[in-house]
Amino acid sequence: MTLEELQDDIEAAHSEQGEQLTVDLDRQTRHELSMLFAALDPADTDELVRTAIHTYFQSIVDRGTLDFHLRSAYDCTYDEFLSGMTYDQMTGNQFPQQQDNDDRRYQF
Repeated sequence: MTLEELQDDIEAAHSEQGEQLTVDLDRQTRHELSMLFAALDPADTDELVRTAIHTYFQSIVDRGTLDFHLRSAYDCTYDEFLSGMTYDQMTGNQFPQQQDNDDRRYQF
């Protein structure tokens, strides 16, 4: 898959979600959400959920997990997605790997 396919998939997911998102919560998640709501006293639960999504997204970006999954599925990274071009496109692929057989380099 490519950078363009990633963009198409993001746009498709965005349109499927719409403006409202209904999520069923299990008991543990509901308890944790209630604890955070009581402790942080946000304006509403929606704000707390938005903050949680931002925090989760940032953590997987920081750990490199997002790049791993993007590279596996789309052969690009988050930085490449943000710039709109792959690393090879940015550099012009001016430094290709040497293709010749270099068996002699280990001989004395």
